[in-house]
Amino acid sequence: MNAYIRSNRMNLALAALVITAVSFGVMPAEAMAGASVMFVGSTTITQAFVQQWDTSIRLQAQQSESRLMKAVTDRGTITGDGFTINNLDAIEMEENTVRHGDTEWGDANHTNRLATMKDFYRALPLDRNDIPRMIVNPVTGGDYMRSLMNAKNRKTDQVIYAALGGTINSKDGATANTLPAGQKIAHGSTGLTKSKIIQARAIFRANESDDEHGEELFMLYNDKVLQTILADTTLTSADFLAVQMLQNGKLAGTWMGFNWIPYQGLTYSASTYYAYAWAKSGIHFGKGYEEGNVSRRPDKKDLWQVSMGASYGAGRQDEKKVVEIAFQ
Repeated sequence: MNAYIRSNRMNLALAALVITAVSFGVMPAEAMAGASVMFVGSTTITQAFVQQWDTSIRLQAQQSESRLMKAVTDRGTITGDGFTINNLDAIEMEENTVRHGDTEWGDANHTNRLATMKDFYRALPLDRNDIPRMIVNPVTGGDYMRSLMNAKNRKTDQVIYAALGGTINSKDGATANTLPAGQKIAHGSTGLTKSKIIQARAIFRANESDDEHGEELFMLYNDKVLQTILADTTLTSADFLAVQMLQNGKLAGTWMGFNWIPYQGLTYSASTYYAYAWAKSGIHFGKGYEEGNVSRRPDKKDLWQVSMGASYGAGRQDEKKVVEIAFQ
């Protein structure tokens, strides 16, 4: 190592002498061009290289907002362990054939359903001894809370999705209301095709639960549906909106009578996905509470704790307002 340093010093000194000689005219510049000065560069300089540490925390790709909340009937804040959904069956008029006859009363059939509340919670700790060892503090920087907020919004959609095809009991528990076969479209070993969309639209029309009745209809889709629809020229060559969909690569706005909502949380079982179309008044959603908290835990050596708690419930108001569409 010492020899290496001495060699470099000698070369530097020689180079300095040559430059000085040329400057004072002692050595012609032409002679300098022929001079050979050997310089041995450092082979350990890479040991002094540094790496810059990231000073931010970036959340991985994930659904961050609730997409289904806007498509249901919001019952607001719920007090109690559930909320009821009251229904009244259709009433028909009868012909009056008797003048001045006695009044004959009909029967108004009232039914009800009970949507139960479920509680959800998640807490993230950060030991106080870990903080000095970190460039970024995910607690004070808000990263943990943002992640929990995203989780809360996804849970909202999961609760609503479960209500679309789930069972909802009457208030007394005597009746279990399930989605009947007439409200389900079989997969038929095909994707979510044009014919299935038309069939779903026809079911709503037959049930008087479409936009002609003042309803707003919604349809879920995932990446598989997107591929099927954008590749179907019988759909995408039909109108200007379809052309826009091809340009943007997404199902936007109202199309074929439905507001399309992207959702990757569709149930997948036995090589089959289950999407749903529904009327906004057909699904009710209630919130017991939502609370995020950042605090010290004196019982845990004063570590930081970031937590999120919530209570949600959802229920189907009427089977005629929901259609299940299976596809592969």
